[in-house]
Amino acid sequence: MKILRIAILLAVAMSMACDRKSKPKQQVQVKPQTVDLAATLDTIWRTEQIPIRKRDSAFHAYGDQSNMYKEYQSIYKKNHLINEQKVAKILKDGWPSLNEIGGQGNLTICNVLQHSSPETRLKYLPLMRQAVKNKELSPWLLARTEDRIATDRGQLQIYGGQIKYYPETESFDVWPIIDPENVDKRRAEIGLEPMAEYLKNRRFPLEWNLEDQVKRTAEFETKKH
Repeated sequence: MKILRIAILLAVAMSMACDRKSKPKQQVQVKPQTVDLAATLDTIWRTEQIPIRKRDSAFHAYGDQSNMYKEYQSIYKKNHLINEQKVAKILKDGWPSLNEIGGQGNLTICNVLQHSSPETRLKYLPLMRQAVKNKELSPWLLARTEDRIATDRGQLQIYGGQIKYYPETESFDVWPIIDPENVDKRRAEIGLEPMAEYLKNRRFPLEWNLEDQVKRTAEFETKKH
């Protein structure tokens, strides 16, 4: 009987050992790391805008040949190349949801595209237009890009958002606008303030003179022909 008991115990032990070996080890589910898109866009905004503001301040204070201006311009260019790559990854699968990135996130992406090459702006223009249709992007951000593309092509802009530096007068002015008499109407349709208010509230204010802008547009069109 004693030998029989021992034999039974050994059989049970061997059976349990085999059972443990036959059961596959449980896989531990590792959740993929999610990118904090809002934090990424916040970093892009700061690294893009801070050197731009310091560069522009140095320009107005000391000119574009000053060491301070050149230093901040160099920092901005290095940061921008990195930010361009980050934005390209964000837009790889389409325009992000407004709920996910908010208005500030949209502004950040559009600012990077605005500072990129003409080819880059054209590349993402269809995506921006679709985002506006889907109500994921504000129309004024699209309008600003379309104005920039118009100036890239040497054409009249539509909404008046583009300001250029003119070396011959050593001053900034609005790039000539198509039908300037009705520009405020077009701006109101997409939720923008009138030109006079827009120029007044810029970091470096300008004065809106409709009569002068009508003349500039006429001169622009004459030179084109």
